[in-house]
Amino acid sequence: MPLFGSGIVPGAGATASELSFVTRRAFLDTITVQTYNTTPALAALLATSQVATGGVSSVTAPVQGLPFVTTSTMDYSGTFAQPTNPQGAFNAEFNLTGTVTPIQFLGMEGILQLNHAVIPLIDARLVDSTNNQADFMATMLFNNTSNQQQWIGLPGAADDGTNLVTYGGLSRTTNPWWQGKVYAAGSVPPTRKLVSQYIVGVTKSGAEMPTLGLMGPGTWQYLVEDYIGAEQFFHRPGDSGFEDTEGGGKAGFSALMVAGVPIYMDPYCPEGLLYLLNTNYLNLYVHESASFAFSGFESLMSNFVLGYVAVLLTVAQLVCVKPKSQGRVSGFSSRTV
Repeated sequence: MPLFGSGIVPGAGATASELSFVTRRAFLDTITVQTYNTTPALAALLATSQVATGGVSSVTAPVQGLPFVTTSTMDYSGTFAQPTNPQGAFNAEFNLTGTVTPIQFLGMEGILQLNHAVIPLIDARLVDSTNNQADFMATMLFNNTSNQQQWIGLPGAADDGTNLVTYGGLSRTTNPWWQGKVYAAGSVPPTRKLVSQYIVGVTKSGAEMPTLGLMGPGTWQYLVEDYIGAEQFFHRPGDSGFEDTEGGGKAGFSALMVAGVPIYMDPYCPEGLLYLLNTNYLNLYVHESASFAFSGFESLMSNFVLGYVAVLLTVAQLVCVKPKSQGRVSGFSSRTV
């Protein structure tokens, strides 16, 4: 619809209509995406993903939950207790799930747009299919615990049984060593002191420090403010002024280091949460033949439709083989951003 009555274009009427009939529009030849966010956590998981194949329980991880042997003392006689053979090994089992994005191309659409397209819709759909699927994945990464057709996300992997009692086929009630460390912050802003305390708690639980932390933007902003007030700028004699430095004086952070653990902002992470993750035991497993695999277009003629359809397919699962090394803190205050 032409925009009449703005700028140098006359208001709606005969003159404006006539101009619109005989004047071309100056279209931009690109389409600007408005609907998606960056996905730091998903990007990192995809970059370090492991290869999986088919089969039932496609990813099966043997885990040790109890000691294989028993240690005791002995006296001068050298006698010791008869050895037992306790069960120490268990299987954590995960099935891959499929994420599919159908892409339609109608025959008449192609005829109408041939040699006259400003933005070829088929190209826009092909680009959007990857973005849309990544958006879907990032959403279930931070939200899903119950839908078995989706990844069991971080709320299930970093959990003590509050959100998900059985994870990877193992009960967290029967096997307390399969529980993550979960805290409730109590409606307070996250500070370096508090976050450091929770890092220490997760480290004590899992025997290893987390490798990274994730927060929603508004929660992360609160933590930033605990740093900003302590920033200092040093200017030594002979140094060039900040106005001569490319980009000017540096302030703020892209990652907040607390006790050696970088805390990142992820737009998909629900506000009020802090995930403290150990990525040595947390991986995305992707099927070797279905990692954003494109099927190619197939005719719909058999359905009496002049057109084509294709799918973008990813078969994967988020797998944590040591939940006790993962932590989740809920209840933080967050800024409105």
